[in-house]
Amino acid sequence: MTATWMIGFGFLLGSIPFSVWLGRLTLQEDIRRYGVDRNPGAANAWRAGKWKLGVPVLLLDFCKGAFPVGVAHYTFGITDWSLVPVALAPVFGHIFSPFLKFRGGKGLAVTFGMWTGLTLAEGPLVLGGILSVLILLLSSNAWALMIGMLLYLIFLILRCFGANIIVIWLLNMLLLFWRHRQELNQPLHLHPRIKNLLR
Repeated sequence: MTATWMIGFGFLLGSIPFSVWLGRLTLQEDIRRYGVDRNPGAANAWRAGKWKLGVPVLLLDFCKGAFPVGVAHYTFGITDWSLVPVALAPVFGHIFSPFLKFRGGKGLAVTFGMWTGLTLAEGPLVLGGILSVLILLLSSNAWALMIGMLLYLIFLILRCFGANIIVIWLLNMLLLFWRHRQELNQPLHLHPRIKNLLR
């Protein structure tokens, strides 16, 4: 019963479009018109309102993944297979937000929050480090994310996390792939700065 409540709470919290609501409140405009992807996320919030809007949105999107998953995992002791839907509920809510006609954000910040709720600082630091290197090397952030997630799986396996955590990774990967599928149609290339260094 506790897991069921936490799934609902996580989905509801994850579905709150902080970027859109705060953009309308502070800028009186829709931040989704910034950028080519019309994405209701922290990146376009930053483009619309610089750090004054981008930082709060980033933190709120992170927390809506970290808080419900962390409470379920560490406060209520949910560690069995019911942890899978509990962990994924905020990410699913963010990507398929009913407040935005099921056209939500790309799920990166809430994904970092979810892994914080599961592994505390360890997982996000590893994933963040991997992504930082790949974003410097590759021209596509979407490809950097996909490759980074694959490398993150190696970390999870080496750290001997349970099968339920691996399933969470798999479903998280599928959600991110679905949300970034259009950008992944572009060929994989090295970043121009790297090409210049190699010449």
